[in-house]
Amino acid sequence: MTTKRDYLKIADLSAAEYAGLFRRAKELKAARKSRLMVRTLAGRTLVMIFEKHSTRTRLSFEAAMVQLGGLCIDLSASNSQMSRGEPLPDTARVVGRYCDVVMMRTFGDARIEEFSKFCDVPVINGLTDGGHPVQILTDLFTIEERLGTVKGKTLAFIGDTASNMGRSFVEAASVFDYQLRLASPAGYHPAAAVVAHSPRHVTLLRDPKEAVAGADVVITDVWTSMGQEAESAQRLKDLGGYQVDAALMRGAAPHAVFLHCLPAHRGEEVTGEVIDAPTSAVWDEAENRLHVQKALLEYVVLENEKRSAR
Repeated sequence: MTTKRDYLKIADLSAAEYAGLFRRAKELKAARKSRLMVRTLAGRTLVMIFEKHSTRTRLSFEAAMVQLGGLCIDLSASNSQMSRGEPLPDTARVVGRYCDVVMMRTFGDARIEEFSKFCDVPVINGLTDGGHPVQILTDLFTIEERLGTVKGKTLAFIGDTASNMGRSFVEAASVFDYQLRLASPAGYHPAAAVVAHSPRHVTLLRDPKEAVAGADVVITDVWTSMGQEAESAQRLKDLGGYQVDAALMRGAAPHAVFLHCLPAHRGEEVTGEVIDAPTSAVWDEAENRLHVQKALLEYVVLENEKRSAR
């Protein structure tokens, strides 16, 4: 039986495959800018399954598939039989018969892993509680646009570094060979088992100034993620000293780039001054979801077709 090619976590591709993916994303971005039509996925269908809210993930994946000549179906869990108790394996078996690739945005990692197990076509992780690999790819691609390469660079992530973004940055550190400083208060660092993915590349710190000192990239994310709303008041209190403001950014390298995957809560984890500064790459970062995910969709769909033909 042919093994399909899912993309559920950073480790699912090698460093060489990522290099090829980024080259292709660069080509696709240039083609889009030149208004060149690319139809590599004509006749293919993407099903998007959303169990968590989304703006950028939905827009970027749908636009990517359509611009590559394919079709896209948005399957909201709340409007499907999943909300009425249909077993996830049954849904997966059916969905896989209707399309060529699935993007799923859900809660626990076990849920997307179970869906993938019973789905015959490639499944892409559009976000889980345990990771956000498509966003991390976009962030790393954006860094390479601005700084030439991410290899050997120092990235400083400030705030709740135990988040899905923090965990995926940790996982990617050894693959892309960058140094990652995580600045968080007690209780907000990734677990030791997560850090074990890249022990030589990750430094856990308490002081955000120490983390940012001389860094090439400064990153933050919201302090309260989806599903954590009941903890919001406590999180605001715990993370209050971890805001990325202009003073903190001045401690980074002169060429430093600021990243935030959005949506941002201006005045909480970051000031508006930092988001709107020339050093901010957040709007390029948001756009690059489109181009990187085009390359990823091409890769998993066409690679799966090659494997099926063997």
